[in-house]
Amino acid sequence: MKEEILRQLNNPRELEKLYRSNKSSFKTAFDLIYPDLKGNPLADGWKERLNYQSEAINWGTGKELWMLVGASLLAGLIAKLPALLSLNEELFYSRNIGFIVFPFLTLYFVWKNKLSKQKIALTMGFVLLSLLFINVLPNNKNSDTLILSCMHLPLFLWSSLGFAFVGNKSAQQQRLGFLSYNGDLVVMTTLILIAGGLMSGITVGLFSLIGLHIENFYLQYIGVFGLAAAPIVGTYLTQNNPQLVGKVSPVIAKIFSPLVLIMLVVYLVAIVYSGKNPYNDREFLLLFNVLLIGVLAIIFFSVAEATKTNKAGASSWILTLLAVVTILVNGIALSAIVFRISEWGITPNRAAVLGSNVLILMNLLWVTRRLFGVLFQKKEMSSVGQAIAFYLPLYALWTIIVTFLFPLLFGFR
Repeated sequence: MKEEILRQLNNPRELEKLYRSNKSSFKTAFDLIYPDLKGNPLADGWKERLNYQSEAINWGTGKELWMLVGASLLAGLIAKLPALLSLNEELFYSRNIGFIVFPFLTLYFVWKNKLSKQKIALTMGFVLLSLLFINVLPNNKNSDTLILSCMHLPLFLWSSLGFAFVGNKSAQQQRLGFLSYNGDLVVMTTLILIAGGLMSGITVGLFSLIGLHIENFYLQYIGVFGLAAAPIVGTYLTQNNPQLVGKVSPVIAKIFSPLVLIMLVVYLVAIVYSGKNPYNDREFLLLFNVLLIGVLAIIFFSVAEATKTNKAGASSWILTLLAVVTILVNGIALSAIVFRISEWGITPNRAAVLGSNVLILMNLLWVTRRLFGVLFQKKEMSSVGQAIAFYLPLYALWTIIVTFLFPLLFGFR
């Protein structure tokens, strides 16, 4: 995106088209290059425009609103399919929960980024093939590969969403923009759900006062449709109004990074005193890996936010320490899984955990090296972003392997 802005800087019409194609990514890229353009009348004008805090919410065009309503209703209908078609709820949701929202978010960015016909066919082909694959797998509740496929399929659909988000733009910057979008979406969706929960409580309470108990009906229909629509509405709002959470996400990143660092250090010390260890306790190892993924997500989100300013500071030190401690956590988890494999042999679950831990460790080492470069060699934060952006497709590849190949490689066991 940065290169495209610079290329079209003296062409106002094309620059406006570029801005309207993806307002959020345009603002992020422009803020990065503006220090070098300061003094240019056109660049100064865009700086004022992009940082003007309008009190009005941009609801887009009528066509966009109808698309929003249609996508929200379709998502709700998919969520209600078990009730409408008398399907087994456990079987349906365990395999298809990712299809309630992700395909609609993917279609939104396919439309917004005006992807080529080839990319549209590739993106939607992946989604349709994954829908067919997950629903034809043998229904064996004791199958580890089935559980792994169901767990990793939403991550694969998330990767497809990322492919559509990046679109035809510069891959590195757009991949970091995708991480920022996810952070903004979490914030906006949480606010929508809180507001929806308050409204639901008031509505149910008011009806109960006049003797009408609508709890079951409200939850089964209004509530389900609202839950399915929340991330779709959140995406629509954040993409059309980057200013809504533009200042909230960086604050959250700065607050949570040191808190997670403190929590992680205290937790590692507590493990020593508790006597618990992931070497012989399978459930503890599982929770340990969930913790690792959560901390990794915080690091990625914080780095994505930090690259917007491209400045080193106290947050860089915190991120570096957090990355180092996370490497220690990863090392413990990796040694535990290697120990379990050497003692009891390879299984689908152990293979999946081993592969993800190795992938995460390599990424963390690269990110940490770049962070040290920021601190001691005066390199830019964008170099850290490059290490993350490069690895995102590798995570996507691993989800493909676990979701689609593990059932075949391990004979559906």
